[in-house]
Amino acid sequence: MAGRRLKVFLLSGVLGVVAGCGEEKPAAPELPRVQVQAVKNAQYAATVNLTGDVQARVQTQLSFRVGGKIVQRLVDVGDRVTARQVLARLDPKDLQTNVASAQAEVSAQQARVVQAQAAFVRQEKLIPKGYTSRSEYDAAQATLRSSQSALAAAKAQLANAQEQLSYTALVAEAPGVITSRQAEVGQVVQATVPIFGLARDGERDAVFDVYEALLAQPADAQPVPISLLDNPQVRTTGKIREITPAVSAQTGTLQLKVALAQLPQGMELGSVVSASINAPGRQSVELPWSSLTKDGHDPAVWVVEGDKVNLRKVQVGRYLTGKVVLSDGLREGERVVTAGGQLLHPGMQVEVAKDVQP
Repeated sequence: MAGRRLKVFLLSGVLGVVAGCGEEKPAAPELPRVQVQAVKNAQYAATVNLTGDVQARVQTQLSFRVGGKIVQRLVDVGDRVTARQVLARLDPKDLQTNVASAQAEVSAQQARVVQAQAAFVRQEKLIPKGYTSRSEYDAAQATLRSSQSALAAAKAQLANAQEQLSYTALVAEAPGVITSRQAEVGQVVQATVPIFGLARDGERDAVFDVYEALLAQPADAQPVPISLLDNPQVRTTGKIREITPAVSAQTGTLQLKVALAQLPQGMELGSVVSASINAPGRQSVELPWSSLTKDGHDPAVWVVEGDKVNLRKVQVGRYLTGKVVLSDGLREGERVVTAGGQLLHPGMQVEVAKDVQP
């Protein structure tokens, strides 16, 4: 009897253990852990470092006003010239012939005027006495006027030929420095073809090539510090004077001209200079590189909403060392995943490890 009771007790214990095992709940799935950072907008202004050179405010391309063969070149690149200084000469033989021909024509017309003048004077004396007709008098007067007009035209032709002859000498219109040369002695050139480049004396600009995206908004009117590239101790300041409206087809850049307040010793025409310009500021968000991912071909970030994540497209304003500046796509206070976003998908529930302060 005692053995039977023992068996019943053991059986009930086993059944109790089995029943207890059936009531255990399955363990909850482990959620991916992520680190997040709260979005905080800030006024961000990128500093752009530029390299350019010093150029003259006024640069002129000098050319002959007549065509011909260059027989003399008197200056070279880098030479300083004065106003009205002769820079080069053309062969003047053909134009000298034109001047001689025009002078001969003037002499011939002067003789005709003298002859017509004498004939008219005779008619003028004879007509009161009735020794000549009115028609002969009018004809003499017309001949005189015609010869006087022909003489005036011949003198104009002579003046034009002499002027053309003077154009065989290429002269500098203002003092400055020769910056380029496109022709050599013995070369036959056409009128208006550039022969020399002249940087006129006077105001100087620092000229830089800048990508259009950096100047999408009007630049500030603040002074721009300029320093000599090979000697940063040589410094001056300037103000942005001009931004070219068209993008260069060759470089894809705009030309930025900074008017220099003064030119210190050592910073001369053609010197290579550097400048730092603050681009216009705008509201932006600065996040670590690890927060950036892609939505198709567009940049995006994972945004934590409650305990779930969603993918949000953003606009990148600028890439920095270890960080990225986002200009659009996020709102103040939103939480962005900065670590642990490699295996996420939209709508996934996550566990936030800790908030990282920006």
